[in-house]
This record gives sequence, C-alpha cells and structure tokens, in this order.
Amino acid sequence: MKKALNTLEIARNHAPTTPPPRRSLSDLIAALNALAANSPNLIANHKAKFEIAGESYTLPRYLFLGSQGGDEPIRVGIFATLDGNQPEGAYALIRFLRLLDANPEAATGYCLFIYPICNPTGFEDRTSHPRGGKGLAGDFWKDSSRPEVKLLQAEILFHSFHGAIALSANEKINGFRGIAHGATLTRHLVEPAIEAAEQFLPIDQSIGFRGECTLSAPAGLRPRPFEVNLQSPAHAPAFLTECAFTTALHTILVEYRKFIAYARNL
Repeated sequence: MKKALNTLEIARNHAPTTPPPRRSLSDLIAALNALAANSPNLIANHKAKFEIAGESYTLPRYLFLGSQGGDEPIRVGIFATLDGNQPEGAYALIRFLRLLDANPEAATGYCLFIYPICNPTGFEDRTSHPRGGKGLAGDFWKDSSRPEVKLLQAEILFHSFHGAIALSANEKINGFRGIAHGATLTRHLVEPAIEAAEQFLPIDQSIGFRGECTLSAPAGLRPRPFEVNLQSPAHAPAFLTECAFTTALHTILVEYRKFIAYARNL
C-alpha cells in the first residue's frame, strides 16, 4: 500500500502540466466594438496589424471624441495590459468607455486614444510577456524589435499626446496607487485621482513619484506629455478594481482640465 502511494506521488509530480486555456481576445474586443457601433463618440480602429509565429494579430485602438471645448483638443493616450497577465486595466476601460458614452460631457475638450490590449498574445496566453519574447514595459525607446512596441511608439509619436496614462496591476502593493514624474503632477493629478479611488480600494501609502513610468516618452519629444501610471493591487476584487480605475481616470480628466486652465491664466 505504501509503495503504491509513493508511486502515485511520483506520477503526480512528474505529470505533464496542461497550459491554461487561451483567454478570448475576440470576446473582449467584441464588447468594445459593439459599443463603438452604436456610439456617436467612440470610433474603433483595427488597422494596426502584426504577425507572431505565423499568426496575425491586431493592436486594438479606439478613439473617444469629447465635445469641443473651444481650444485645441487635449490628446490623451490610455494604455492597458502591457503585461498580458494583468487584464484588469482592459476590463476597466470597457467600463470607463461605457460610462463616458452615457455621459460624454465628462470628456469635453478631450480626444482620448484608448489601447486596451497592448500585449495581445500575452493576454491570450495569460503570461506577462508576449509570445516568444520578453516583457514589453522595459523595451520602449530602446530600438526594440518587438512589433507591439514599435506600433505603440509610432502611436505616441504620431499623435503627440498631451498625456499618457498606463493602467497596471502590482502584486507587491496592498492598495491603489499612482506614479508620476515630479511633485506638480503628483499634487494636481495623482493625489486627487487616488483619493477618489479610495471609495473602492484602500490607498497604498507609496503614492507619488517612484522612478520611471511604464511608457516614459523619449526625452526629445515636444510637447512632452504628462505621464501617469495607475496601479491596482493584484487579486483585488475585479468589480472594485474596475470602479477604482474608472473613478481615477475620470478624476484625472477633470483635474487636468482645471490645471491647464489655471496655467493659461498665469
């Protein structure tokens, strides 16, 4: 009997592991495409394509056009799922866009460029890195050969964003937090956003500047966009995470509009 148990244990330890089933990229995109098909403000664009191991992929892109505010539209890029095993930001952007579509005046003066799945193959495979490569976050502006990085860099340069916001999850934090370059952005954008999100998730006490943001733009880019990375604690309840991200994003739109209005009057 003991020998039989030992044999069973050995077999269990050496049994081939079955990879988890692919997460459905098409299901997520279908939800956003359905919203865009019936919205006067949301436009879907799936022309950015690339190939990996003979399979064709699209970098999903969406544009939300707020009502004109009288000045040049504020162009903000919002990026999620750079790590494929962190889909929280993508699902939060679906909620965010649904709320904006029902309340478009919240985006008055903005053109929002939405990139919900920056790492399509990692999202499918439930891995942080894209298929056949290393993680994307550290590859920006370093002559990377990764097609996803090249496409995203081209978007950032072509649209000359006034701001870039990245959504991510972090296993090393216990509360919601924000990262920005410098005290001014932290005070005017990050702190109000985190305080608003606190109604859904606790605040991580390391709010503020913590090194490089995920998509840090090249030093020579002018105008240089503001850069914010919003992070939720990994494994927080999905609904609360989505609500925290959505509330933080809405707050940044409100606060940045006030910030630039104040700057114009100086």
